[in-house]
Amino acid sequence: MNHPLDRAVWNALNTRLSAFATTTSDARAVRIDPEVGVFLSAADASPESRARLTELARLHPGAGMVERADGPMADVLPEGVAVVSRIGLMQMTSTALKPALTPAGPSDVAIEALTEADAPAMLALALLTRPGPFRSKTRELGPFVGIKQDGELIAMAGRRLRVDGFIELSGVCTHPDHRGRGYAAALSRAVVGEIHASGEAAFLHAFADHEATIAFYRALGFEVRAPMVYTILAD
Repeated sequence: MNHPLDRAVWNALNTRLSAFATTTSDARAVRIDPEVGVFLSAADASPESRARLTELARLHPGAGMVERADGPMADVLPEGVAVVSRIGLMQMTSTALKPALTPAGPSDVAIEALTEADAPAMLALALLTRPGPFRSKTRELGPFVGIKQDGELIAMAGRRLRVDGFIELSGVCTHPDHRGRGYAAALSRAVVGEIHASGEAAFLHAFADHEATIAFYRALGFEVRAPMVYTILAD
């Protein structure tokens, strides 16, 4: 398995997102800045890499690992570090958006770029809706876009991992009081459209047991590429 998305975390943090890796990372294992995210990954299954993986997991608790479920790294975990849970994901990719069957959100709603000033609202929305791991500086992986109502951020979407030829759609969420209005679709289309326009493909990770979420992304033009496993380590 040598597709760049098979080991998206490792590949991203050793190439296009290397600036976000901790100074404690090295050629054997890498950890993203805990204020930016939770990702942790090892180079391979060797004893040396597993030892460094264990050191980083203990130095920066609360990490998360995403690996291909049927790949050789799926069960390469830190030694002596408690596993909170292991969650099945579906990795999906898109090279072209499908035409929208209905208008993507109300025509009078503006999508705007989110800035440093929006950071507290972005974190609050992510903590409320839990679209996936989101930390105080996750927005730096963006850019992110959002929809506001009366100055309040009610929906957002952005980018996260980047590997050769692919950029991840992530952080898609809508405040519970404003769901069912097409905001997630509109924001996703905006972000994915920009990714495609840059000459790259889009990808994402959806919970494997969330059939409605997978169907939602299929309707946008995504297809399932591979099963992944998300391992959450103890704080």
